Amino acid sequence: MPAPPTNSVAPENRITEVTRRRLIEGLRDMQTHWSGVLEEVDFLSRLYDLDSLPSRDPRFATAAQDICQHRWLNDDWDNDWIFHDTRFGLVAEDGRLLLFLAEMLHPSVRTDPAEVRRLQEFLNGVLAYDGYELIQIDAISGAPVFGHHRIGSGVSGTLKNLIFAAVGPKPEIVLDDAVNNDLRIVRNEQGCLVYDRALAAHGLTWTELTDWWADRQGMTGEPEREISRSLYRRLDRSLGDNDAERRILRTYAERYVQLGPDIPAMIPQVYLHYDPYTQTQRRAPGPLPRQRMDFLLLLPHRARVVIECDGKQHYADPGGRADSGRYAAMVREDRELRLKGYEVYRFGGAELGDDQAAKELLDTFFDRLDQYHRR
Repeated sequence: MPAPPTNSVAPENRITEVTRRRLIEGLRDMQTHWSGVLEEVDFLSRLYDLDSLPSRDPRFATAAQDICQHRWLNDDWDNDWIFHDTRFGLVAEDGRLLLFLAEMLHPSVRTDPAEVRRLQEFLNGVLAYDGYELIQIDAISGAPVFGHHRIGSGVSGTLKNLIFAAVGPKPEIVLDDAVNNDLRIVRNEQGCLVYDRALAAHGLTWTELTDWWADRQGMTGEPEREISRSLYRRLDRSLGDNDAERRILRTYAERYVQLGPDIPAMIPQVYLHYDPYTQTQRRAPGPLPRQRMDFLLLLPHRARVVIECDGKQHYADPGGRADSGRYAAMVREDRELRLKGYEVYRFGGAELGDDQAAKELLDTFFDRLDQYHRR
């Protein structure tokens, strides 16, 4: 049976009593019942273990029993009773209320696409005042499955072209179908990796990346340890002779061993922009800046974390002199990324020169990053 839900939202409650009243009154005015095509007990059982929650009626032992009594037999509870019942946490906890509202839109709960759209529009219109919205995170048989996120957090859109870990010559990419934004690598394809699976709502884990790698390399059925080592060696190759970046990848890989392979995968050398022309070929305005990110983490709720390791080429000219133009271009690109919803964290190459000091610094950073995204 499911446990009472938890969610990684901010610890403070942002949803006000005014918003909660608007939700209740709006559902009442729309004549839309929260359990959809399901009986109330069946709906709630998708989110809670009703047999472990207490009864409010002394004649019964469990929440399941008193709901059946008062909603089916006596019919003496209002339709919106659930929003006031403290056992279910909808009064006190934003995370539980948001999960509840998202479940109201689930394909197993509502089968009419038009009704789902109307209900989503209403819910988002009310929740927007407190900074939340319900968004599609998955699909079942073509019907959307919803989750929630903070407005202004995460990256909008659907991940489609994850090209990474390039070695050797730059891949040449064309639009195979411009209408569908389908890309095709027409040259140097063997020198890069392309993750071609749908991104789940929880992001991309090392387990999922190694499963993909096993299929790609024909290693399915081999020991997981061997598959993981094979993938790690291939990712490591893409770092060339950059020892600082290699320390970042190695330190994070040790977390897979310590915490298990279901933590987010660290993906090196990810193409963010793609410009087919070189600087010589494109005289103006110049090639797109920062075509590759050093590392990318794809986390739950559409969070995308960029990690950059800055050598002196980021702030100095080839002669080693400080170059304000290079620095300005770098921070400008950071601003653009952040406005699109990416999180950007930079390490100076000098921070990662010593193995032990770099490991302690990176371990602390990754611990704090994990805590930040679990709030």
